[in-house]
Amino acid sequence: MEIPRPDEPLHRVTIPEALAGRRLDLALARLLPDYSRARIQAWIRAGRVRVGGAPRRPRDPVRAGERVEVRAEAPAPLEDRPQALDLEILHEDDHLLAVNKPPGLVVHPGAGNREGTLLNALLHHVPGASRLPRAGLVHRLDKDTSGVLVVAKTPAAHTRLVAALQARQIRREYLALVLGEVIAGGTVEAPVGRHPVHRTRMAVVPGGRPAVTHYRVSRRLGALTLLRVRLETGRTHQIRVHMAHIGHPVAGDPVYGGRSRLPRGLDARARAALAAWRRQALHARRLELAHPVTGRPLCWEVQPPADFAALLETLDSPHRADLDPA
Repeated sequence: MEIPRPDEPLHRVTIPEALAGRRLDLALARLLPDYSRARIQAWIRAGRVRVGGAPRRPRDPVRAGERVEVRAEAPAPLEDRPQALDLEILHEDDHLLAVNKPPGLVVHPGAGNREGTLLNALLHHVPGASRLPRAGLVHRLDKDTSGVLVVAKTPAAHTRLVAALQARQIRREYLALVLGEVIAGGTVEAPVGRHPVHRTRMAVVPGGRPAVTHYRVSRRLGALTLLRVRLETGRTHQIRVHMAHIGHPVAGDPVYGGRSRLPRGLDARARAALAAWRRQALHARRLELAHPVTGRPLCWEVQPPADFAALLETLDSPHRADLDPA
């Protein structure tokens, strides 16, 4: 058994009649909803859970009246440096905050980006964020993708928001400017995984993780189309991979084909604007969820940043037949 740290909480629960006969991990997930079932399973295997003073396996059934002790493992504090960076906060309460991430801001530190990230900013802004998984980050946006991100401020909020994301209860809608004329909306249901040759890229591959992307036409811009895209799942680079997979890569995307060629039929002004565009034209426009503590419905919506809006205006000038203005 691991040696507990002084800051690790000890939970004592009694199995109620309603949970008699259930697996130990399932029963504890019901009795300790601030923790995920996966974390509880890990603690059981590590000897952090005792039923009547004895260890058990996750699948072992429990009996009504049994007393269970759970030594919760506190996450190791993050070593990244807090930084006082500007954040555009859309909402904040004791449990979560929503921010509007600008393009160019890295979400999580990595090789070559140890500072100046959203995580560094959260460590400064949120007391205790260093003891939350990834400083409370529930999901990510690529460096050059802008828009709404939700961040947990407490362990309970983080667990519940991650569970809601996995259960597809958080609705995320994006604006994506793609190459080509998309005739109608549709759904891409294709598994996404690591590219078999180019390991820094993702791809539609057999055996990848299930991924579902819904899209509809928002505005036709001649040789390009502005789409409203809704994620049902949240795989790495999912929109970029799926749009490239159906032959309409996101404009400006340097990885999945959106920058390698300019579509035909562009006037000189539009061609110059696209040639100068240096990132994927992707924006997390809207996010809806139920508050992890109160259950109150929350929704945040942000317009594209100035550079994206200017690009759309340039492309739109010869085409004023909006279908559904974004």
